[in-house]
Amino acid sequence: MARLPWWMGGILMSMLLLMTFSVFGADRPIGASTYVPYFADLIFDLDPEKYSYLKEIQNPGAWEGVMLMGALFGGFVTSVFITKSFRFSLIPTGWKRYKNNSVLSRLLWSFFAGFVMIIGARLAGGCTSGHFMSGMSQMAISSMIFGTVVMISLLITGKLFYNKEEK
Repeated sequence: MARLPWWMGGILMSMLLLMTFSVFGADRPIGASTYVPYFADLIFDLDPEKYSYLKEIQNPGAWEGVMLMGALFGGFVTSVFITKSFRFSLIPTGWKRYKNNSVLSRLLWSFFAGFVMIIGARLAGGCTSGHFMSGMSQMAISSMIFGTVVMISLLITGKLFYNKEEK
């Protein structure tokens, strides 16, 4: 599988951050979780008088929706045309090798892990992408703490996950 070199990823991420923070770009930090209540408002036509948070997120929610669609499109284009690694799979190879072949098991553990990570991010006052991309680049203390806890958890979880015999 062809991959982009790490330094190219760093340069592209820097350009993305520069563009989003600049007044010529979005003039705001990167985030994604605000799109969820914004999207819920679009689907369920919620009353902004009853849900005051909807008034606050009209602009950032719409912007994050466009950004997420761009990320999805960019990932698709990169995997199909640049790295030529596109494939659709509910069970990644590592999960199949070290855990099991159950789609339900994979979905439940993914949901549980994502839920725990989102709770941690919200306790630190942001979303996961906002802390990692925007917060870390701005040297925000809450993002540094969140990132440190995530990395320590990643090391512990990886050690437990990959220490098992292949199935």
